[in-house]
Amino acid sequence: MGLVNARIILRNPRIKKIKTLEVDALVDSGAVHLCIPEHIQIQLKLEEIDKKEVILADGERKLFPYVGPIEIRFKNRIGFAGALVMGDQILLGAIPMEDMDLVIIPKKRTLDVNPDSPNVATSIAK
Repeated sequence: MGLVNARIILRNPRIKKIKTLEVDALVDSGAVHLCIPEHIQIQLKLEEIDKKEVILADGERKLFPYVGPIEIRFKNRIGFAGALVMGDQILLGAIPMEDMDLVIIPKKRTLDVNPDSPNVATSIAK
């Protein structure tokens, strides 16, 4: 059980005058990256930095634009990431979740801040 939905805020930290977007995201602990549809890239005026090859569920390999940076906010957490431009909905994967110290609560089917560190995101750097 790793799929839930959550409201997150996305922003382009390079262009302050662009309005933030509060969006519904599919949260998948089995996914790796932040993925956004093309219309979100356009709204936030996110620059393409590179292209990344992605292996899709059917084994097909395909190149997708990689944009950023993008600011992500959830409750009292903030993170910055790059995003793959693909699909028709926002997907929050494990890398930004780990960066923001977020966890999925399976019993409630919700995304939340790590209960072991409710006030400040905690990370391990050894």
